[in-house]
Amino acid sequence: PGIYVCAKCGHELFSSRAKYEHSSPWPAFTETLHSDSVAKRQERPGALKVTCGKCGNGLGHEFLNDGPQRGQSRF
Repeated sequence: PGIYVCAKCGHELFSSRAKYEHSSPWPAFTETLHSDSVAKRQERPGALKVTCGKCGNGLGHEFLNDGPQRGQSRF
């Protein structure tokens, strides 16, 4: 429980309240903690490349419409 931060700079990214179980081996979240927690850019249809909003460290992807509820995304 708590706040997940960037491993490189400590910037706050996600809250454990937004974490959920997913078949992926990585933690899955439905939303970021702050509007500036991450930066996103289109990588391919349905997936955005996600980086730390402060230092640009690579965080993986946001998969659109792949969250636990219809219309939610998964980070």
